[in-house]
Amino acid sequence: MRGRYARRALGLLLLFSLLAPLAGPGVVMDISAVTQAEIDALKGDASALAEQKKDLQNQLKAVQADKSEAMARKELLERQIDVIQKELDNIQRQIIMYDQLIAEKAEELAQAQAEEEAQFALFCRRMRSMEEQGETSYWSVLFSSASFSELLDNYMMIEEIIAYDNQIIDELTALQDRVAGDKAELEAAQAAQEEAKQQQQAARAELKAQEAEVDKLIDQIKDQEGELKAMEAELARAAAALDAKIKAAEREYADQIAAVHSESGFRWPLDGGRNILFSLFGPREDPISHQPGNHTGIDIPAPRNTPIYAAKSGVVTTSVLGSGVNWSYGNFVVVSHSDGTSTLYAHMNSRNVAKGQTVRQGDVVGYVGTTGRSSGNHLHFEIRVNGERKDPMDFYRDKALYFQDSGVTVPLWDWMK
Repeated sequence: MRGRYARRALGLLLLFSLLAPLAGPGVVMDISAVTQAEIDALKGDASALAEQKKDLQNQLKAVQADKSEAMARKELLERQIDVIQKELDNIQRQIIMYDQLIAEKAEELAQAQAEEEAQFALFCRRMRSMEEQGETSYWSVLFSSASFSELLDNYMMIEEIIAYDNQIIDELTALQDRVAGDKAELEAAQAAQEEAKQQQQAARAELKAQEAEVDKLIDQIKDQEGELKAMEAELARAAAALDAKIKAAEREYADQIAAVHSESGFRWPLDGGRNILFSLFGPREDPISHQPGNHTGIDIPAPRNTPIYAAKSGVVTTSVLGSGVNWSYGNFVVVSHSDGTSTLYAHMNSRNVAKGQTVRQGDVVGYVGTTGRSSGNHLHFEIRVNGERKDPMDFYRDKALYFQDSGVTVPLWDWMK
């Protein structure tokens, strides 16, 4: 969470840092404030914004994947809860059924006990009746017989009565035992169902708790998704504003350069007969590494601090000490001209102009030196047409120039034939 808010704060900081310098409607920027370097810097900011947007979109995809996973987990939990609820409903129906069966068995048991008690009461009444009539025992009945035949009849009658009483009592006892056993089995089954019910309720409670956690996670993910989408919208607005700023700067930059009329031809950048070259445009052996290479301009030797003049009128678009890919230039200046050309002056001992400054043909832009990747005091001079390097000699065909070859100075045009 903390990293997410840190990224959001970074995004907002970048957004406001980009929008703050924007001029409001109807405000015209100072012409000297617009340079190619500044436009390149704005494009660098645009690239950084694009990278940040890409990173943000990757985060959003990850969050949405987490959301899908959480939603799938929630759906699974809901199905599990539904299954458990159905099992609970079934258990509850069985418990109700067992309640009914137990009640029926209790009624049967009570009826059997009542019948046993009734039979026992009948037996007791018969015995009391016999006592009241003076017949104190079955023996009295036997001995009161008038004949042997009557004795046998009385004996069999008494035996049947005793057997009947015993049978009734045995049957009632067996019935009570059976009903009590059934009732105990039903109660055990009911207790098992109650236990199963409690287990299922506990399982459902656990799933409900998991579902609540998943719901909480989904809410957090939705919040994060909303924040990322808001940041994405902020970045889109910042990118659109920056793009508008770049286009406005490019238009103003082009207008700025176009406003400075460029001459049809190029002035030689050095005076005082400094028209001897010791390195031409194109393939050559590198003077420092002595390896094959490609020269992007021409080299004109001159003493340290010899003035360097603007070859054409234009606007200074670069005036820096070279670094990065341009470190080899040392101190260098680029002047852009209204006809789509530009001139570069490198290895200066010092620069005499600042970026955004308007210069006229012949103005001093700096002084000869040997800064950067240089083997001695000289001017490295380039001409570019619409950003593409061209051989400067193609623009000085009418000038008397010389080339120093192996210590011998010869006319350049003769040497090139």
